[in-house]
Amino acid sequence: MALMARSGHALGVLLESLHAPRDVARLHQISKVFMRHGLGEVLQRLGVISALRRAGTALKVERMAELEELSTPERLVRVLEELGPTFVKLGQILAGRSDMLPPEWIQALERLQEHVADGDGESALAQLREDLGGDPSEIFSSFESEPIACGSIALVYAAELPSATQGVDARPVVLKVRRPGIVSAVEADLTWLARFADWLERSGSELARYRPRALSRQLARSLRAELDLREEARHLGRLRSALAGEPEIVLPRVIERYSGERLLVMQRFMGPSLGSWLVGEDVDRALARHLARVGADAILHLVFRVGFYHADPHPGNVILLQDGRMGLIDAGMVGRLSERRRREVLELIAAAAQGRVDLATSVLATWSAALDVDLDGLETDVRAFVERYHDLPLAELDVGAMLRDVQDVLRDNDLILPEDVAMLLKVFVTLDGLGRRLDPDFVMATRLEPILRDLLGELHSPQALLGRAWSAGRGALAELPRDLALLRRVLRRGRLPIEVDLNDLERFSQALARGSDRLTLGIVTSALIVGTAIALDAGTGPRALGVNAFALLGFVSSTLLGLVLIWNRRR
Repeated sequence: MALMARSGHALGVLLESLHAPRDVARLHQISKVFMRHGLGEVLQRLGVISALRRAGTALKVERMAELEELSTPERLVRVLEELGPTFVKLGQILAGRSDMLPPEWIQALERLQEHVADGDGESALAQLREDLGGDPSEIFSSFESEPIACGSIALVYAAELPSATQGVDARPVVLKVRRPGIVSAVEADLTWLARFADWLERSGSELARYRPRALSRQLARSLRAELDLREEARHLGRLRSALAGEPEIVLPRVIERYSGERLLVMQRFMGPSLGSWLVGEDVDRALARHLARVGADAILHLVFRVGFYHADPHPGNVILLQDGRMGLIDAGMVGRLSERRRREVLELIAAAAQGRVDLATSVLATWSAALDVDLDGLETDVRAFVERYHDLPLAELDVGAMLRDVQDVLRDNDLILPEDVAMLLKVFVTLDGLGRRLDPDFVMATRLEPILRDLLGELHSPQALLGRAWSAGRGALAELPRDLALLRRVLRRGRLPIEVDLNDLERFSQALARGSDRLTLGIVTSALIVGTAIALDAGTGPRALGVNAFALLGFVSSTLLGLVLIWNRRR
């Protein structure tokens, strides 16, 4: 809230620059939702209400009595749910940013992972008939016209293929139908949010340290990938190939004949989700312990060996099949890790295990894009973190708690993680929590240790070090002629551009202009007061109310100007 208050005036200036009727209309709609959920004070502090008033739109700030007992994070979650898929996805991304937000906000935002949107059955079925080129009840041997699931992006229907179309094991299928009209609505919101994020970074606002432009780009990439259902089909194929050596984990096969950008038809896994199975009364604890180990090994293999992994392995996305295998569904959100990033993550884990404060500090500082990192303060916090976990037996190491401590260190030092690392930490926390639900004695560190040992040995072997040095040197040499040619062309033109980014220059110039206006007004007022005093002593000239008319005019004028000066100052 304090950050909002400090950036309120400048945001009002930004909002006043919105001239497109669609922008103002959407802002008005968003504002009404905020106020309906008792967050009108936020709009006031941001300057939104005054900006809309100037645009000719009036809003009444209200706080509903029944919402008073809800916390601000809980009310924000309700706002995001009501504003639609773009804002739901934004909340889901923020739920994975424990390096930015305190635990109570993360806990509230995690509710959005289970967000169920209202269905839009009639228009979805009309679009489905268009994509299939016929009525689904005629194309499939059976089709359920009521969706079995409703998400923010798509509706899911159950069907069954004719036996001659596909193998018997793939006859039960699900049809994932993108919501009609969602693309244009999402693109409009993304455009507005991108403009807002760009302003935040350029304005020098304290919110700029959260890298709003990067967050906006992440949101846009994630949503556009989910809107194109062909992307999820590609993810499923790549994950299936990566887990080909793990027979106990399967992914649904895509029925390409019917699938496209707006429709994804894939194999349906029959069985309960792990979440519903775990709350049942007949849980096979031996099987649960086995599933915890198999699932953890598979995700860790994808993360560190492949660098491409399922980024949302919560219990609802894992189906327990009748033969005891696990079916992994909903591959719309995936994570990617470059070889360099994997090396840095491994080095951080190894530094914590080996007590290497210098290495852990170096990795965390590298991840931060801030140039003013307080290395002494960071090293002090990292030392306390490392001492907490150094020499701790693997059987006693709580990886989830360790990762939360890392996020606390980052947040306390105003360090923001890169997008790929933030997603990875969220997956680790989710995986550790699911493992403990399956097996109370589950210790993810014991599953991580052999991978960590093998990969660190590979990364630090003489061959690997020489290979990385050779690749880096070869790349630099390959780029050198082009860079030198570019520098020569710039120097021959006699102009070497130097960019200076002064984020606060505009606000400073505005403040200086306002101060100059007030100073000028003050000088004029003072001169009128002095002139009035001189005119009072003059014995000549016209008179009014028994005093010199010029003195009376000067007194009235100086009084009015003084009141204007006081009003401007208070405003």
